Amino acid sequence: MKKLVIASVMALASLSLAPAPKVYAQDISIKDPAEYNAFQMFSSQNDPKQKVAAGESFLKQYPQSQVKNLVLDQMIDASQAAQDQASVVKYAGELLQVDPNNLKAILYSVVIKKQQCSAANGSDQATCDDAAAMAQKGLALQKPAAMAQPEWDKLTHAAFPIFHSAIALDDTVKKDSKAAQQEYTTELKSYSEDEAKSTGLNDTLLLAQAYAQPGSSQDLKQAIWFFARVWALAPAQYKAQIEPKLEYYYKKYHGGLDGLDEIKAKAATSVFPTADYNPPPAKSPQEQIHDLIASTPNLDTLALSDKETILGVGSKEDADKMWAVLQGKQTQVPGIVISATADQVQVAVTEDAKASKQADFIVNLKKPLTEAEQKIVQPGFEFKSAPDAMLVGTYDTYKQLPATDTTSASAQVVLKDGEFVPAEKKKATPAHHAPAARRPRH
Repeated sequence: MKKLVIASVMALASLSLAPAPKVYAQDISIKDPAEYNAFQMFSSQNDPKQKVAAGESFLKQYPQSQVKNLVLDQMIDASQAAQDQASVVKYAGELLQVDPNNLKAILYSVVIKKQQCSAANGSDQATCDDAAAMAQKGLALQKPAAMAQPEWDKLTHAAFPIFHSAIALDDTVKKDSKAAQQEYTTELKSYSEDEAKSTGLNDTLLLAQAYAQPGSSQDLKQAIWFFARVWALAPAQYKAQIEPKLEYYYKKYHGGLDGLDEIKAKAATSVFPTADYNPPPAKSPQEQIHDLIASTPNLDTLALSDKETILGVGSKEDADKMWAVLQGKQTQVPGIVISATADQVQVAVTEDAKASKQADFIVNLKKPLTEAEQKIVQPGFEFKSAPDAMLVGTYDTYKQLPATDTTSASAQVVLKDGEFVPAEKKKATPAHHAPAARRPRH
């Protein structure tokens, strides 16, 4: 699934929480002249790769050296400078073996493992768990007796939000939305106002998504606020990606878009909902759907996600009215691929389906995908509309699916005679395709 990332927590290259002190001859008392000279040679290296090599040589020759901690600390920095994350984790782990409460080593390990967890999109549970466990250990640390309180406060202010973020990510991978909501909230409360607008903005988006996640912990009122805040503060190029989610959930909760501009303005000034934030809930979903059908002369003009919502949540009478318009007609299927074989593609179309990673459209293909097409149509691939690659099919059957602890009520729509239409094909024969109809905003 293509991820929306508008800001990152602290980039590894910018971390410098506990830099190793510059070492002078009077700062150390190594009795063995050969060991002392080897250490001085290591300390004098400026090239990161050469410094790591010198450190490896030193530790191999003097594994019990009194400056082992310092050497490993500097090897972490050198590996970071060389952009060698595997070595950063390796030397951080070695440093933790001799100094189990080293905040810097814990933090670097958490940052890298969290990045790996996120990059794997939930498929590497062990790495996500490792990051969360290490983060929990970091949060439990106490100030070293020799460290001044202001210095400790500075270190924990930088590290603890990252720890909460890593735990929240692990909770999200485990589909524990409520726990993720709590961790992201704790993280955002620890930021200053300026930090919340920059460093904390991406996790504000993740908090919105945690509240929007279908299931028993879904809270659309909270989700709307945090989506609105991200929309208000995000760079212009990202607003178009956030706005459909914001409007989708606001309409789902409130029933229309009236009042949303005021919420956007308020959210821009406060991380958390203000005391006067109280958008009135809409009519029941069934009532909203009935009104939508009554006010839409041509149901075929509705957005695909609205059609699916009517089929999934509407009364049987209203769903049957919608199905009578759709059955036997061809449609594009814009959405994110959940699974695919040569003969069938399963796609998440609505925002709820995308959030829960559940396919609400199943497209049975007229002819199998070629090997080249199968390399494109992989889980996470997003079908859009012209001029991008498209997926089309003909409405065949549907059934309503009840809500569960992790999903909302929805429809599962099956299409027949499906076809993958590559972007190159459409570009080569643009005259053969009618312009895509403008989809109403929802």
